[in-house]
Amino acid sequence: MKKAGLAVLFLLAVALSGASAQPGGGLPPGKKLRMAYATGPLLKFQIWRVFEEYMRVISQRYPDIRIEGENYLPQPIYRHIASFLSVFKLVLMGFIIVGKDPFAFFGMQAPSIWQWGQENKVYACMMVFFLSNMIENQCMSTGAFEITLNDVPVWSKLESGHLPSMQQLVQILDNEMKLNVHMEQMPHHRS
Repeated sequence: MKKAGLAVLFLLAVALSGASAQPGGGLPPGKKLRMAYATGPLLKFQIWRVFEEYMRVISQRYPDIRIEGENYLPQPIYRHIASFLSVFKLVLMGFIIVGKDPFAFFGMQAPSIWQWGQENKVYACMMVFFLSNMIENQCMSTGAFEITLNDVPVWSKLESGHLPSMQQLVQILDNEMKLNVHMEQMPHHRS
């Protein structure tokens, strides 16, 4: 039984070193994944799955555009809930592995699921780990697909409710690029 507890602790340490409640493979809050591909105007995508497909088409059509992708963070309350669950999960798994009854600290009788968890420590830890990760990921998921060109929003899935088709995106970029060229050619007036 001690070997099983050590194995679970090892798996827990591995999970802690590489797992995170962040979408896109574990970026810590505040860190942005950046991929710069060229110089020129900056087109920013805030979703990863579709990013690579759109990046390929746009970089072929507009070779001077610098393209970056980053995660779109959810509201702070959801990030805090996910962080709390991450810590709570680890504490709960620690109690399961060590065999301490947290209900005894409060003078309560342990429920039957806790007793089952003490008899089946590996399964209980896996259940806690996967269920809490599912909730953490749901808290961190935004469904966003936000695109900016030089920090000016050009598309928002949060506002429109859907992804742009490739034709829509190319049309938007054509219009924005023409507008930028037109604005650069206008003489600047001094007051």
